[in-house]
Amino acid sequence: PRPVAGLTQVQMDNAKVIVDVGADLKMPRRALVVAVATAMQESNLYNLASDVLPESHQYTDQGSGSDHDSVGLFQQRPSSGWGTVRDLMRPAHAAQLFYEALRQIPGWQSLSIAAAAQAVQISAFPDAYAQHEQRASTVVTALT
Repeated sequence: PRPVAGLTQVQMDNAKVIVDVGADLKMPRRALVVAVATAMQESNLYNLASDVLPESHQYTDQGSGSDHDSVGLFQQRPSSGWGTVRDLMRPAHAAQLFYEALRQIPGWQSLSIAAAAQAVQISAFPDAYAQHEQRASTVVTALT
């Protein structure tokens, strides 16, 4: 898909993986927007390895971060029970884990995009997701 909303081709390709996984899981459009907005905030839609976890560099990555042991598009942490480094570095698997966690949030459909993202991610910056809602919606529209 051609990039929209100022994304690079790599970012758009990663967004497509997130949207495709959500569609395969029969998630509603709102969930796709939550997921894309989350990945925009967490990794700028790049599959990031971690400087803290040398193992993460063994897998395909598009850059590196140093926020604890956070890896992948959603910056999920193996130490927090999200899964193995190998699995979290696989964009489709990381997206599936995100959607599965979102489904477990009671009433997530009625939460704001930012609140739904925060309920899954439990970020130190809960309000940061809101700034990505419009761009995420534009990306989801282009991919669906």
